[in-house]
Amino acid sequence: MALNAASHNPTGAKTGPITGPPPEVSSETAAALQGAQKNDPLGQHEGGQDGGDKEAGTKVKSEKELEKERKKGEKAKKFAEKKAKTATAPSTAPTTSKTKEKKTKSDAAKNEPLPEYVEETPPGEKKILKPLDDEFHKAYIPQVVESAWYAWWEKEGFFQPEFGPDGKIKKEGMFSVAWPPPNVTGALHMGHALTNALQDTMVRWNRMQGKTTLWVPGCDHAGIATQAVVENMLWRREKKTRHDIGREALVKLIWEWKGDYHKKINSVLRRMGGSFDWTREAFTMDENLSAAVTETFVQLHEEGIIYRENRLVNWDVKLNTSLSNLEVVNKELEGRTLLDVPGYDRKVEFGVITHFQYEIDGTNEKIEVATTRPETMLGDTAIVVNPKDPRYEHLHGKKAKHPFVDRLLPIVADDYADMNFGSGAVKMTPAHDPNDFNLGKKHNLEFINILNDDGTMNHNTGQFQGMKRFDARYKVIEALKERGLYVKWEHNKMTVPTSERSKDVIEPLLKPQWWMKMRGLADAAMKVVKDGEIKIRPEWSEKSYFRWLEGINDWCLSRQLWWGHQIPAYFIEIEGEPGEDSDGDRWVTGRTEAEAEEKARAKFPKKKFTLKRDPDVLDTWFSSGQWPYSTLGWPKKTHEMENLYPTSVMETGWDILFFWIARMIIMGIKMTGQIPFREVYCHSLVRDSEGRKMSKSLGNVIDPIDLMDGIGLELLHEKLKTGNLDPKEVVTATKFQKTSFPDGLPECGADALRFGLVSYSTGGSDINFDIKVMHGYRKFCNKIYQATKYVLGTLDPSFTPEPTAGKTGNESLAEHWILHKMTIAAKEINQALADREFSTATLIAYQYWYTNLCDVYIENSKALIRDGDTKTRHSAVNTLYTALEAGLTMIHPFMPFLTEELWQRLPRRPDDKNPTIVKAKYPTYNKELDDPAAEEAYELVLAVSKGIRSLMAEYAIKDNGLLSIQLFTATALDTCAAQLPAIRSLSGKGVADVVVIDGKVTKPAGCVPFAVNASATVFLLVKRRVDIDKEIEKARKKMEKAGEVVRKQRGILQDEAFKSKVKEDLQEREREKLRDAEKEVEEMERSLEEFERLKLE
Repeated sequence: MALNAASHNPTGAKTGPITGPPPEVSSETAAALQGAQKNDPLGQHEGGQDGGDKEAGTKVKSEKELEKERKKGEKAKKFAEKKAKTATAPSTAPTTSKTKEKKTKSDAAKNEPLPEYVEETPPGEKKILKPLDDEFHKAYIPQVVESAWYAWWEKEGFFQPEFGPDGKIKKEGMFSVAWPPPNVTGALHMGHALTNALQDTMVRWNRMQGKTTLWVPGCDHAGIATQAVVENMLWRREKKTRHDIGREALVKLIWEWKGDYHKKINSVLRRMGGSFDWTREAFTMDENLSAAVTETFVQLHEEGIIYRENRLVNWDVKLNTSLSNLEVVNKELEGRTLLDVPGYDRKVEFGVITHFQYEIDGTNEKIEVATTRPETMLGDTAIVVNPKDPRYEHLHGKKAKHPFVDRLLPIVADDYADMNFGSGAVKMTPAHDPNDFNLGKKHNLEFINILNDDGTMNHNTGQFQGMKRFDARYKVIEALKERGLYVKWEHNKMTVPTSERSKDVIEPLLKPQWWMKMRGLADAAMKVVKDGEIKIRPEWSEKSYFRWLEGINDWCLSRQLWWGHQIPAYFIEIEGEPGEDSDGDRWVTGRTEAEAEEKARAKFPKKKFTLKRDPDVLDTWFSSGQWPYSTLGWPKKTHEMENLYPTSVMETGWDILFFWIARMIIMGIKMTGQIPFREVYCHSLVRDSEGRKMSKSLGNVIDPIDLMDGIGLELLHEKLKTGNLDPKEVVTATKFQKTSFPDGLPECGADALRFGLVSYSTGGSDINFDIKVMHGYRKFCNKIYQATKYVLGTLDPSFTPEPTAGKTGNESLAEHWILHKMTIAAKEINQALADREFSTATLIAYQYWYTNLCDVYIENSKALIRDGDTKTRHSAVNTLYTALEAGLTMIHPFMPFLTEELWQRLPRRPDDKNPTIVKAKYPTYNKELDDPAAEEAYELVLAVSKGIRSLMAEYAIKDNGLLSIQLFTATALDTCAAQLPAIRSLSGKGVADVVVIDGKVTKPAGCVPFAVNASATVFLLVKRRVDIDKEIEKARKKMEKAGEVVRKQRGILQDEAFKSKVKEDLQEREREKLRDAEKEVEEMERSLEEFERLKLE
């Protein structure tokens, strides 16, 4: 198939303007390039010369070639005239100065920065591919390579699911996944980038297998997080609270915020190459998703699973809302500690236990109690003692007198009190402590709330009313001292619950809320995992899942916020009959207010009433728990629900296994009767290079865009100032950035970032993210880019690849080897991706490209193409194309942009009608290409060639190298004899001659050995070319080192545990290592003898 020279696109395809064919390379330059390839650490493979056609006659030059020659001649003429003019001019400076000046100018030209790149492709159109000699395409530049493709992919609908003719999923199967919706609160971070990279790898891989594939994007409204961010912004900018502007204005402000940040989030996802079906984008407060939330709440309330009750909640004073247990972070203290608490100028004391006394009413006795929260004594309603404690038997049934409020506290006997801890007497505050709450229910104690929602003391606290809770703490202690009731304080190991969002200290508070019964639902969620319907990876995540569900409590659904799904519940206010807010019988739910009114009328048929809707909103996790099925259209019966549910996999961080994964399973089973997905993969958390959690206040949060595009240090500093960070935190973060990123962040591109993140994913411990690793993978991208450029330069313009990627029958050993490596890599990478061994998959792709294709076959094919006959050249080029095509499609799921850019430049096979690599077939194992004998034979050739180069380098012999290869098996002898030309070619220019000798022949005299393995040794003639004494010393050290290996291997093989527990193939591998080491010792011994003999000559 002919290629357009400007773009390497098939003829007729839309391309960029033709600027002429790439310039030809002189034979001297080509030879130099071919010799230098193996020494280039970055694999900068440039285009080689064409193999030509020996049987072709004199070629008739085209008009373009004649025009090119004419321009070349004019240029040479001008150069000659200039040189002549210089020669006749008077000399004003030494020649060396002129040369230096010219060199300096040349270097300056090379280092001159490129102008700003401007993409000429109209948005949404197929990319205009410029020639590879264009200034922006000579080297790999992420910005250039990654431009234009995504808009075309999206416009062409390549990411939308393809169904069969009958509207059902294709025969290859389906792969459906919902993107874990990020909070619409700000910029995405590296954790999101990791999720994007892993999920898109799976999605693209499945799509390339021909499956019906869907990846649904979307965002979460994130009630608490979003409202907190916007409220902070409102305060910083206008010094106003939400109450100053009202609910309607705040919600409007949040919608505006959501609009801005939603666009930013989506732009990052597109920039990273995520192959989402954007036509199905979802938001948790969209109409259909909101309908799903309402349907679920109403249905579960009707079934009695959701109920209303006055119970203790985790109250966040700063945010003024209740939180679930999962949103509480527990701080462990060893003793007295001063902590920062929002709303307090000075630090507050925690980690101490305060002892004080109550007076027994009607007596002179006192009873000692202790507490870590002295202010809560204002809500005490009883004192509990152990019924078996003889110290307090006489006090059973009596009462203690509260010192600050008019209240008597009954002394209650209960086994809960530990006789051996403290005084053995325990104060009870049922309205502010979970344990006390349960005892209060048991003994019918009075529940007295002492706090207002804003954290100030209420009317039940007497003289302390109006004080902030922790100010009251100190005042209570002072008042106890004044009354002689204070005893002492002690260090106390304790846990302080804090809000994950606001960092405030959580207050247990009695509130009427909506609750969801979880025990029965949790049992069903555990069963589907135990039965294997859902697989959770890695295995330790599954154990954590069970542990949490086994100890689950009922779920508090109410949140005292303004942003979110308002609870579809209505309080029935009956005329003349006041009711309690906590009375569940006074509440109805409805999908609409009309439905709720109908239910209320049925409940109270003869009453006059009005309905008042609950102002609270639902916990965000209640809506996101329905994400897998609500995004496919539930509660409607949609085509997507019918064909693409349950979804295939949910990939997310292990830290939200309980927040989200478990709840999705619970909700999915309950509401749809099916599991929501068949597999859960929990990835590691991304930490900084020092292992610390990424935090904006530390300055170690990295915006994926900044790493993809690169950013200077000053701009990094400026970005800190645009967020909601406290000025003190900005200073801390700035210092960290100066230390960690003194030069800013380098431009790595999306492909390198994706590949690096996936390579980190071992399914084990957390990821310590390192910028240098990402930049290293940018160099790998360059390796792929330059290798493909070389291959494209090798292909003749008229080259058409074979119809299939099989063998033609004319393959050399090197070709059999690379095709074997290719099919084994395909087999192993497919298995690794199926097993979610992501790091292993990237390693397979990396080794195939770097070690097999670039460093070996591309280099070794040059001799075949340069020196072979027509059949040899044709076969070598076809194999080169096949190996490259497989490499590009193999690595595409990890690197979508680079592979599309290069794949589009390749000629197509005759029946390949795919418009994009996105739809190309993923490489699979081909048994016909699996050739372990060829692998063994060619790797012997490579090992021998490496041994020759090592000997030549070690003994500093740069020319006239005379070598012998001694083979000790018939197979090795036949291989090396047949491949001697290849060995000579691979061994370097300094080799004058290489001969093959049988293992039975006496070792050549005057030589040093290199033991390749047990079947081959290379000998280099060094007589009269080296310092014998030095070589004797080196040989002795080598022999000692090899001897240590022999001893180690013998120890391993003789170990009884090794013999009984290790598989036979692994044991054989260790035996092979022993044989090789023994062979090396043997050769070193002979070498020493030879050196000693040479010394005497």
